[in-house]
Amino acid sequence: MRIDKWLWCVRIFKTRTIATESCKAGLVKLSGRRVKPSSEIQLEAELEVTKEGIQRRFKVLGLLDKRVGAKLVPNYVEELTSPEELKKQKEAQQDIFRERGTGRPTKRERRELDKFFS
Repeated sequence: MRIDKWLWCVRIFKTRTIATESCKAGLVKLSGRRVKPSSEIQLEAELEVTKEGIQRRFKVLGLLDKRVGAKLVPNYVEELTSPEELKKQKEAQQDIFRERGTGRPTKRERRELDKFFS
């Protein structure tokens, strides 16, 4: 099975195009080596995926023909990412999103958001 298709099937990437582009950019590594999107993936292989600045590790538990629901993903992939890396990801997400119930951003907050995203 193609590695880009597998990454999409187990919901690591939202679209197959993004998975393909990530492989081409060298953000996906199989056993420490960069891979092409068309590379074949095997059972028990370990992948390193750099996504949003966070390096995540996965182990292949099964191969698929088509995309599966989120509840079935743990049957096909095991996350090996260290807790420190996952903590970084949660902290980064908290910095971007506003607390629920805080209302619309003030004019000052809006300028800061615009500066951050530009």
